[in-house]
Amino acid sequence: MPDGFDDSALAFRCGGDWLYGVLSMPRSAPTQGVLIVVGGPQYRAGSHRQFTLLARSLAENGIAAMRFDYRGMGDSQGPMRDFDTIADDVRAAIDAFTQAVPGMNELVLWGLCDAASAIAMYAASDARVGGVVMLNPWVRTNDGLARATLKHYYRGRLMEPDFWRKLLRGRFDIAGSLKSMATLARTAFSAGKPDSESALPLPQRMLAGMQAFKGRVLIITSGADLTAREFCDVGAAMPEWKRLLDSARVTWHRIDKADHTFSRRVWRDQVAQWTCTWVRGD
Repeated sequence: MPDGFDDSALAFRCGGDWLYGVLSMPRSAPTQGVLIVVGGPQYRAGSHRQFTLLARSLAENGIAAMRFDYRGMGDSQGPMRDFDTIADDVRAAIDAFTQAVPGMNELVLWGLCDAASAIAMYAASDARVGGVVMLNPWVRTNDGLARATLKHYYRGRLMEPDFWRKLLRGRFDIAGSLKSMATLARTAFSAGKPDSESALPLPQRMLAGMQAFKGRVLIITSGADLTAREFCDVGAAMPEWKRLLDSARVTWHRIDKADHTFSRRVWRDQVAQWTCTWVRGD
């Protein structure tokens, strides 16, 4: 039977700024914890209260859970920042989490979209992190998005009856669509370049982080989400990513019809169940 839990507010410092979070604490002494890292622009409740409900579900099953606003979001102080500049915020949250749950001996980072990207690049730098859960990881590059759109969106449109009805009724902008496809094709098959002169493209930076991290990995992807499909395409196209994803320490689940944020209750509950089962090692 699930255990009871209590929610309590946490305030902690990151540099000179105050950050705020919520701890969902089981009434039985927990030894495992999940830190929910929020993707942006988003705050600690999440779309359709996704992170609140996940944290409480974990706590009901004996796993401590913390969700927080990093600097510049929600109630936390400081200037807004991108997902690839929140390492100090994550570290400060882990400090606060481990202090609040002194019996915790296994810590998992959980993130959706660009929060998944952030924890992929962070996890290896912190020995306290034993596992990561990544949902629909953000691996966006211009050429990657163009290929994913051509492969998944336009191909899917050709299978939709509504597309052919609009075409036959003259309500479809053929010239505009062909121009858009041509632009995407040029982008998709151009040579990929780093996002900046000093940085590798995001998929390579995430890969390096995941290769350096030696803990357990859970990946959950949505079948009806372009971000997830772009990640799947990267995983299939890059041999190093494929070897990593095929390794024994990686568990991968898919929900075929789910959208990016798992907005339906059945999808959200499935994510929570998979996360709980994986964390506990059931």
